[in-house]
Amino acid sequence: MTKKITIAYHGHCFDGMCSAAVLTRFLRARDGEDLAFEYRGLDHQPGGSFVPEALLGGEENAVVDFRYTTSSKLTWFFDHHKSGIVGDEERASFEGDKSGKKFFDPTYGSCCKLIADVARDRFALELPELRDTIAWADMIDAARFPSAAMPVELKEAALRLMTVVEVHGSDKFLAPRIEKLARGASLDEIAADPDVAARLVPLLVQHQETLTVIRERARSENGVVFFDLVGVAGDRYNKFIPYWLFPDSRYCVAVTAGKHRSKVSVGSNPWAHVPRTHDISAICGGYGGGGHPVVGAVSLPPTDVERARLIAREIVATLSSG
Repeated sequence: MTKKITIAYHGHCFDGMCSAAVLTRFLRARDGEDLAFEYRGLDHQPGGSFVPEALLGGEENAVVDFRYTTSSKLTWFFDHHKSGIVGDEERASFEGDKSGKKFFDPTYGSCCKLIADVARDRFALELPELRDTIAWADMIDAARFPSAAMPVELKEAALRLMTVVEVHGSDKFLAPRIEKLARGASLDEIAADPDVAARLVPLLVQHQETLTVIRERARSENGVVFFDLVGVAGDRYNKFIPYWLFPDSRYCVAVTAGKHRSKVSVGSNPWAHVPRTHDISAICGGYGGGGHPVVGAVSLPPTDVERARLIAREIVATLSSG
């Protein structure tokens, strides 16, 4: 009898997509082929990021690369964000779980690699067909690029696919591609799909236009780059552009606004000559956001642009202080 499994994953995110694929492969290797998967993308929302109870509609339910939920419907959990478990109630729920199916480790650069390592170390399951997918997810999410030029130039198929996923990350678009990755399709094959390739063309044009605007608007003081893209590029942009333009910077703070949210993005330069001294997830958490020690964000309602700008100025001041 076919078992229905719902996998809720971080939507519009390369690591989220790959994490869903790796978990699918892992569960099939563990439990057999008689499984039916439903994929539901989750985005960070103004006022906090939560997993809607109604979304967990499978006989088993998994959340990957996203915040923990205390729901009794949750079967599997994998996350690596420092803000993935928040508050005493969530911590008590996670620590009290005896299922052996919930894993949280913020020392990991990517959730995808966390799942693969757990599959190998806890369940003795190797996933060799997904080795390249896991490696690319870890490089992208942990910003392990050899230079800032690589993720800005977007020459590699995985980086081009990343660019499309970050914009066209709906379930309808990603679900069949998650299944293909789980079945062993390569990232090159997914990126070469005519639909993916067609969606990439205007995004590369927009990428170059955004790069030009950031070059014009960005200012760097005390090692902190700041720019405001409201009215220009929606709420998403290539996060490595500022480090390519300002290689001596330590941090970047940007304000963006789209149809569904205003956003303050905060990051640290992976190639900085001076080490990072601030925990960005903690800074963003003070405003209702979250993330990792090295990168994070604060999401607000789309009408709260001025509030986003005020938060950005305060964060710039904090990061400039040391």
